[in-house]
Amino acid sequence: MPSQANAALPSGFQLDQYRIERQLSLGGFSIVYLAQDGEGTPVAIKEYLPNSLALRKEGEIAPQVPTENQPAFRYGLKCFFEEGRSLAKLMHPNVVRVLNFFRANGTVYMVMHFEHGRTLNEYIRRHRDEVRESFIRALFARMLNGLREVHAHKLLHLDIKPSNIYVRTDGTPVLLDFGAARQTLLTERPILKPMYTPGFASPEQYGQREGLGPWSDIYSVGASLYACITGTPPPHADARVEKDTLDPVTRSHATRYSKQLLETVEWCLRLDPLERPQSVYSLQKALMRKAAGEPMPASWYTDIGTRLKTFIGRS
Repeated sequence: MPSQANAALPSGFQLDQYRIERQLSLGGFSIVYLAQDGEGTPVAIKEYLPNSLALRKEGEIAPQVPTENQPAFRYGLKCFFEEGRSLAKLMHPNVVRVLNFFRANGTVYMVMHFEHGRTLNEYIRRHRDEVRESFIRALFARMLNGLREVHAHKLLHLDIKPSNIYVRTDGTPVLLDFGAARQTLLTERPILKPMYTPGFASPEQYGQREGLGPWSDIYSVGASLYACITGTPPPHADARVEKDTLDPVTRSHATRYSKQLLETVEWCLRLDPLERPQSVYSLQKALMRKAAGEPMPASWYTDIGTRLKTFIGRS
């Protein structure tokens, strides 16, 4: 089946105990809606609806899945449901909060806490060439607390990028839109198109994926740091494996950022997984140093929240 854009559920549609307000985003794997629960509290609802397997036309509710795609669609639905079950166990301020997940209309829905703010990608676009080092260090040091919690539960994110790092109005970051279920699905069902994001995906996400681990998410964090500094993602990892054209930020941005930060970014972007930081904690320690062996003052870390809120307030 050729890929196509699926029609969203209409505004005002009653989905279980939730009322759909409007579509927030549309991707190749899912549609995300703004909705309200029975008490009028806003929530975000993600609907499993891969373009390559199913089609929902305007005015329809349940997707149409051709017979030949039904095994892959059902397997992906199962993975999506399990993703919701796993994420619902995570209770961390820097990880999106899953409130509910259920089956309806021949597919699965994941209900999440609705966050107010903007994506890091939007912040980068608005502040092109002006993203300050102190903001980068503070934001990522706190975001990595959430990623540590993810890894502690034996989960991987596998789709970290600026558009999946949400910056709340109080300046605190939250990780959105996990790609673990999609990666599992790709392993089993090659009919689906790759769902990773070129430029932010690690080299091992392009292969058989046996080598995936925390270091894979760390590559994506490095690519996100790189995007904050340069305004664009690094070259695609599969192309870098063939011929590495990555322009070292230690050379291109040496006058604007500290050598220690730029070296940390390049450390995360090593093509060999064993040459990257092997844990989020290692990366956090590097981001909390002004220079090699020179930690930030203790007050710096405790004041991160205030500092981030100030940055967001100015933008």
